[in-house]
Amino acid sequence: MQRFFNNAGPIKPEMHYHLPLLQRLDWDEIEQFIREQRYFVLHAPRQTGKTSTLLAMMQALNASGDYACAYANIEGAQAARGDETQGIPAACDALVNAIDVYLQQPALLSWYEEKKQGLAPQHLLTQVLQQWAKLSDKPTVLLLDEVDTLVGDTLISLLRQIRAGYAQRPEYFPQSIVLCGVRDVRDYRMEQEGAQVITGGSAFNIKAKSLRMGNFTEEETQSLWLQHTEETGQVFDPAIFPELWQDSRGQPWLVNALGYEVTWENKAARDRSQTISLIDYKAARERLIQSRATHLDQLSDKLKEKRVRTVVQALLVGEETGLQMPEDDLQYVTDLGLIERKPQIRISNRIYQEVLPRELTSVLQDTMVQQQSWYLNANNSLNMAKLLTAFQQFFREHSDSWSEGFDYREAAPQLLMQAFLQRIINGGGRLTREYGLGRKRTDLFIEWPLDPQQGMYGPLQRIVIELKLLRGTLKSVIAQGVEQTVDYSQQVGADEAHLVIFNRNPKTPWSKKIWQRQAEHQGWQIGVWGA
Repeated sequence: MQRFFNNAGPIKPEMHYHLPLLQRLDWDEIEQFIREQRYFVLHAPRQTGKTSTLLAMMQALNASGDYACAYANIEGAQAARGDETQGIPAACDALVNAIDVYLQQPALLSWYEEKKQGLAPQHLLTQVLQQWAKLSDKPTVLLLDEVDTLVGDTLISLLRQIRAGYAQRPEYFPQSIVLCGVRDVRDYRMEQEGAQVITGGSAFNIKAKSLRMGNFTEEETQSLWLQHTEETGQVFDPAIFPELWQDSRGQPWLVNALGYEVTWENKAARDRSQTISLIDYKAARERLIQSRATHLDQLSDKLKEKRVRTVVQALLVGEETGLQMPEDDLQYVTDLGLIERKPQIRISNRIYQEVLPRELTSVLQDTMVQQQSWYLNANNSLNMAKLLTAFQQFFREHSDSWSEGFDYREAAPQLLMQAFLQRIINGGGRLTREYGLGRKRTDLFIEWPLDPQQGMYGPLQRIVIELKLLRGTLKSVIAQGVEQTVDYSQQVGADEAHLVIFNRNPKTPWSKKIWQRQAEHQGWQIGVWGA
C-alpha cells in the first residue's frame, strides 16, 4: 500500500508518512523520570501528534520488559461535566478497558466488574490503580490522555485520588503517571459551588515537571514531504518549502494537511509524473483555509474565550489595546498553539494569521452586499480607487453598529476592511495578511488574476494596502505610513500601493474622517485614504 499524508487521527507507520515519534521528545529524560518514580505532565496543542507519540511511548516501555504500561483516553468522562458520581466511573471504565486491551489483564477486569458498584466515586480511581499495581508482576506506568477535558468536581476528584495513592508507589500504585492534554496542569481551573477557583497546580502538587511537545523543525518539515518524493517519484518545486515553513511553522497537522491537499485533493497531481508547482501549493493552501477543517474550527472556537481575546486583539491591532495581558493568559494562548513568544509575540504561523480574521468576520462577509463585478475594469483588473471609495462609505455606515457589542471592538476597523476585501476577493484572487504586536500597522497584499481563464497561473495584479490607526498628528502618521507602505510593496513586488488611516476619535465628524489624497516616496505614488 502506498503511504500518504495523515490529516486525521494517530499515525499508523505502515500507512502514513511520519517522523520517528520518540525523537520529538527528550526520551532519555522521560525514561529517567519513570525510573525515578516521577509523576509529570506532557502537554501539546491539538493535533500535534501527541496521541501517536504516547502510543509509541507505551510500546517502547512495554518492549523494554521493565514495565507494564497502558495508555488511556478519558475524554468520554467529559460528558459528566462536574458530576463526579458519573465522571469518575466513566474515567475508570476507560482506564480498565485500556489496561485489558493493551496488557491483557483479565483479573483486573473481573475485579472491577465485581467491585465497582460498591466503591464510592471519591475512592474508585485510587482503588483501581492500587489493584492494577498489586496484580501486575511489573511496575505499572499510566499515560492518561485528555485529562484537561474534564471539569469541576470530576477533575478535582481525579487529581486528588491520584495524589492520595502517590506515597504507595510502586508496589501498590503506579510507579509513574503521565497526565496528558492540551494545557499544563497549572491551567486546569475548577470552580466549586460557593468556593473560589481551584487550580490544577494546587490539586496536583506532586508534579515533577511539565514537558511540552513542540512542532517540527524546518528541516523535519521538508524531510516529511520528501518522503512522498522518495516513495512516488513526484517532485516538488523547491520554492514551495520556504512557503510551507512560513505557512505552518512546523505545526504537524498543518504540515500533513497541506501535503494531503496538494498531492491528493488536487486531482491533477495524482499523476505522479507531474511536478507540483508553487502555484499548485498556494491553491492547495487556500482550499485548506476555506475548508474550515475540524482543526481550524477548533482553533477558531477558542477566539471566544476572554483569555484568548485579550491577546489576539492586541495582535490584530498591532499594538497594546489598553487591556491587560497577564502572564498566565499569554502562556495559556501559547499552550493552545495560537501564538509564539520568541523572538516576539506573534500568531504562530501564516495560516492561523489568515484563519483568525476570516472567522471573526465570517457572518459579516456572508451578509455583506458586495460584488466583484462592481469594481472591475474592462481588462479585468481591480479598480482600487472605486473599491476604496466604496469602503469609505461602507465603513461610515456600518462601523459603529457592527462593532457595538463585538468582542474584538478594538480591532474592528482592521477586521471590517479585511472582511470587505475578502468578500470581493473570494473565489477570484488571494488576500494575504501581515500583522503582529509592535508593528502598529496591518499589511494586506492582494494578488488578482488578470486573465480569468488562466486564473492564478496567469498574469497577476499585485496591490498593497496598509492599515494604520491615527495616533498623534496626521502628518506624522502619513509620513511614517507611506514609508512603511513602500517598504512592504518593494518586498512583495507590488504594482500599486495604498495607505488607509482610521480615525477612532468619536468627536471627529465623518466629514473630516473621510478624505483621499496622493503621496510620493522613493518614486512610488501612494493613495492615502482616511476613514
